[in-house]
Amino acid sequence: MLDLTFLPFCTFLGGLGFVCVAFVSAWCQHWRGGFAWDGSAQMFNWHPVLMVTGMVVLYGAAALVYRLPPTWRGPKFPWKVLHGALALAAFVLAVLGLVAVFRFHNDQGTPNMYSLHSWLGLATVLLFSCQWVAGFSAFLLPWAPTWIRALYKPVHVFFGSIILMLSVASCVSGINEKLFFSLKNGTTAYKLLPPEAVFANILGLLILLFGVLVLGALSRPSWKRPDADSPDSCQPLLTAER
Repeated sequence: MLDLTFLPFCTFLGGLGFVCVAFVSAWCQHWRGGFAWDGSAQMFNWHPVLMVTGMVVLYGAAALVYRLPPTWRGPKFPWKVLHGALALAAFVLAVLGLVAVFRFHNDQGTPNMYSLHSWLGLATVLLFSCQWVAGFSAFLLPWAPTWIRALYKPVHVFFGSIILMLSVASCVSGINEKLFFSLKNGTTAYKLLPPEAVFANILGLLILLFGVLVLGALSRPSWKRPDADSPDSCQPLLTAER
């Protein structure tokens, strides 16, 4: 990556995340009929909005908490809370997104879990739930011994990146699937690239760019907390100094 300082990069990434959420919201509002919570197609529209917001943008923000320079000094307690809270918020939004799509399918008589997108998406959320529970148990509760936390930490970091990649793949495949299902039967075919298709394709590219930049930031050694391997980095939350 270019020799950038983290804060300008973070500002750009935050703006890109906002644009991703704005794009998916605009797509569902302008072309897909808006939002509701009644089992209709408008309820389905919550699914892409909640998934992009939670599993991509908020999840990416949670992953980058420990790259913020203020986390390099002082107690880690508030940053542990922020990291866990952002991840939990992402998980809650993902669950609501699953509720939206399953209720829509059930009310409309549409089969569940038959497409590659649905398999990939559910597997991602299930893996994320395991990751959050394991991280909470290992790093935030006092009963895990230090050697367990030190051993699990690289596993936690590795699967954090894997889950982000799976989230991006799920969102992009979902956008593509929705366009194939929607742009037919009286509408301009997807292959003719109507405005909705162009807009949604750009949304997919923005999501992909966001994920690539987050993974790039996570892999940059100069942006890692200098004491990342110190004993304090494995200190449980409930015994941390406040």
